[in-house]
Amino acid sequence: MIVAEIKFTPWDKSYFFDLNEYSLNIGDKVVVKTELGIEVGEVVCLPDIEEKGILDTKEKSEKQEKNCACSKDCQENCTCDLKPIIRLATAHDLGKQPGEDDKKEALRYVKQVKEKLELPMKFIDVHFSYDGSRLTFAFIADGRVDFRDIVKDLTRHFGKTIRLQQIGIRDEAKIMGDAGHCGRGLCCRGHLKNLESITSEMADLQQCAHRGSERISGICGRLMCCLAYEQEGYEMMQKTMPKIGTKVNVDGKRGIIRGQNILKQSVRVEFNNDKGDARTTVEVDLNRNKKKKEKEKDW
Repeated sequence: MIVAEIKFTPWDKSYFFDLNEYSLNIGDKVVVKTELGIEVGEVVCLPDIEEKGILDTKEKSEKQEKNCACSKDCQENCTCDLKPIIRLATAHDLGKQPGEDDKKEALRYVKQVKEKLELPMKFIDVHFSYDGSRLTFAFIADGRVDFRDIVKDLTRHFGKTIRLQQIGIRDEAKIMGDAGHCGRGLCCRGHLKNLESITSEMADLQQCAHRGSERISGICGRLMCCLAYEQEGYEMMQKTMPKIGTKVNVDGKRGIIRGQNILKQSVRVEFNNDKGDARTTVEVDLNRNKKKKEKEKDW
């Protein structure tokens, strides 16, 4: 079953909705009803929940046990509690959205109040709800912040419900945009819709951790998202290589593998010299026999 994955702001997570028999494309604007009220969002994906098991989570299972009266087969990937899409957004719906000037003015005021209250926060963006009853300010901070006083001030000034949402530094880069080390625009600003978890193990496997954190980190200060692009390929290539510490025989000499070069498909083999305890390390191409046979075949 196909559902619509919809995003309301660049810094918030996406949510799933029932298509309600609408034929949608990625990038379409739609009007939906959320727990907080009516909103206009953008379709970012149209996943098949049966193939990916998107809704097969512990949280959803618990919700089904309490609220869902469907059959057992339906409950495995039940969509009964998914809210339906109300309609495709019209020009009138989009015209009701506040412009950039409204956002700038709201951010200008909230930053002014923040300075007055001396709060350790950095406001990044603001989202106006479709019905105009709610403002959500996105901010970053090093830790937890007591923002009760600023919420009171903002509520009096705007006369609306105020929500403050703390986001990560990667979300800030996604909103503000810039150029990466490659000279192109940030991936998160363009095609990369969902930010994956990038770990130091990825850098270790791709053998670039030794370059230093500055060279493999983005402008957000976190490990670059592009480390995930070739991770699967590195994992596949590593499976074909002997593990470090394996004892091998190279040209009649016994040695131990001390290192790997996954891209070159070679290993560093340590040999004990015949005299004394001196040791030598040699790089061995794992494909050398294959290349030798191909060369002989050409001749």
